[in-house]
Amino acid sequence: MTEPALTRHAFDGTMPTGVVGFTAMADGTTEDYALLERYEQAYVAGLPDRILTTLTHLDGSLGGYRISRLAHSLQSATRARRDGAGADWVVAALVHDIGDELAPYNHSELAAAVLQPYVPEEVHWVVLHHGVFQSYYYAHHLGGDRNARDRFRDHRWAGLCEEFCARWDQCSFDPDYPTDDLATFAAEVREVFGRVAWDSAVVGVGGERLY
Repeated sequence: MTEPALTRHAFDGTMPTGVVGFTAMADGTTEDYALLERYEQAYVAGLPDRILTTLTHLDGSLGGYRISRLAHSLQSATRARRDGAGADWVVAALVHDIGDELAPYNHSELAAAVLQPYVPEEVHWVVLHHGVFQSYYYAHHLGGDRNARDRFRDHRWAGLCEEFCARWDQCSFDPDYPTDDLATFAAEVREVFGRVAWDSAVVGVGGERLY
């Protein structure tokens, strides 16, 4: 579920300098890896801004809909926000299709992986499986099984995923729906992706409800 057990720290604002002495990782020293950890902390601190930038790339993906994939993502997050959902769910709705650009056939898995170190388990699970739950609305039109989600029927979070798709995903292709701008989600994105990764106080089971 997680990366190897390492102590993860938030960036303290001090930019590192210098380079390591090794050319093969097996030859690295404690000092080398401490330096690299500081570089990683500085890089990770920029993740929220990279998430926001990556979302803008969805404006040109997957034609044929009445709105862009970015507009769909914003609309999904706007619906979550107006339902009174917390930051975890609002951000999940915002980034649930962020994988479309690089992983069109497994976009759910990519989006879920991006979220996983920063959100409660049920939020990760819902985004991971939203693709198959969303297929309920269209798979039968393409010769597929719209009830493929039934294989998860007994899972504790199946109802959450069904509700996520019904309330926020499948209905968010409306060009006339008053949708909040990406900039209005910046604070929530920074809240979620600005956390220390794999914080056990966060990534455990949360409230197990959408709003």
